Amino acid sequence: MSTNLIGLDKQGAGALAEQLNGLLANYQVLYMNVRGFHWNVQGANFFELHAKFEEIYDQLLIKVDELAERILTLGQQPLHGFSDYLSRAQLDEAKNVHDGHVAVENILGAYQLLLGQQRKILAAAAELGDEGTVSLLSDYISQQEKESWMLAAYQGRRA
Repeated sequence: MSTNLIGLDKQGAGALAEQLNGLLANYQVLYMNVRGFHWNVQGANFFELHAKFEEIYDQLLIKVDELAERILTLGQQPLHGFSDYLSRAQLDEAKNVHDGHVAVENILGAYQLLLGQQRKILAAAAELGDEGTVSLLSDYISQQEKESWMLAAYQGRRA
């Protein structure tokens, strides 16, 4: 068995990095969607949602960087072209969204997709013995579960 710089099976790390690149693509699309929500939201909840969307996209930007660096740590190349993100992402672009509740529903739907994807990758990372990726994704899952509950409560429904 051939191992990479951090002692993981090279083939397994390559397969895991491929999954992480798919996650990275979804994060990049969501990041741009939330930036658009921040710029374009209108209505009675403008001030609170404008600030909340900024908080969310700031966190997404950190995660984008962490994911890309994790892919590099695994000895692979992160995607870095927006055309690559769009072709790989499961999330769709959300354009011209002005209604805050529509934007929040979009984020909730994206979190549902990300949570499922991250749980699958976490399981693969655990099987490979990749504690770094497990820890990273565990933190993301915990944060997004809480954020989902809070956004659902904002919408007036249970998580």
